[in-house]
Amino acid sequence: MENAQDKLNYKFGLVGKDISYSFSRGYFADKFKKEDLQHTYVNFDLQSIDELKAIIKDTSNLKGLNVTIPYKEQVIPLLDKLNKRAKEIGAVNTIRITKNNKLKGYNTDFYGFKNSLKPHLKSHHKKALILGTGGASKAIAYALKKLKIKYDFVSRSQKENVTYLYSDLTSDIISKYTIIINCTPIGTFPKVNQCPNIPYDAITSKHILYDLIYNPEQTKFLQCGELKGATTINGSEMLRLQAEKSWEIWFKNKLGI
Repeated sequence: MENAQDKLNYKFGLVGKDISYSFSRGYFADKFKKEDLQHTYVNFDLQSIDELKAIIKDTSNLKGLNVTIPYKEQVIPLLDKLNKRAKEIGAVNTIRITKNNKLKGYNTDFYGFKNSLKPHLKSHHKKALILGTGGASKAIAYALKKLKIKYDFVSRSQKENVTYLYSDLTSDIISKYTIIINCTPIGTFPKVNQCPNIPYDAITSKHILYDLIYNPEQTKFLQCGELKGATTINGSEMLRLQAEKSWEIWFKNKLGI
């Protein structure tokens, strides 16, 4: 039986900065078409997260939002409620908007990452290096914890919870961490000749290099890993999985993820 809400023309969107390349807009446009729904999905390209208040107020029939760089942490103070898991992670990438315009934040990034990494894991994958400390990296750390994989953060500057600076990394350190995840925007189109500054010579066939970037499909980071025989994974499957979870939150109100 058709749900009454499916007949309404709801609006959805992506909140971020410099997001013309967005995966989400095309993905959800295709999904609405396949499901024969009249909903629309737009990009809200904001210079400041404070602009979101006016968008919520002025956009009629707005039902849900995705959130991307650099607002996954900055958006939290603007929300009325946080899902338990999003609260634990400390970052939000999905927002559900209720009938009385209350905003509830969720994190589906951890689900997308965990389930896209899992099929590639072997017994020697016990330790991971997380490159970057932004909102996306928090979901990655949470997923690794759930997978019982130890992890350490790498950053350009010394801050809380950072174990290594890039300048600290040696071949010996790289050899001990058989999963390396790029959570930075380094290497995103159009700056495709850039990659995180790590000792790639120490990468082996036992390593997994995972890049959250999906444009280009094969970043320089992943190319360097492939040359050394490593398993390489880009961000496209993670994005697909997290998008499907967003859909469930918006349409099926599945709160227990």
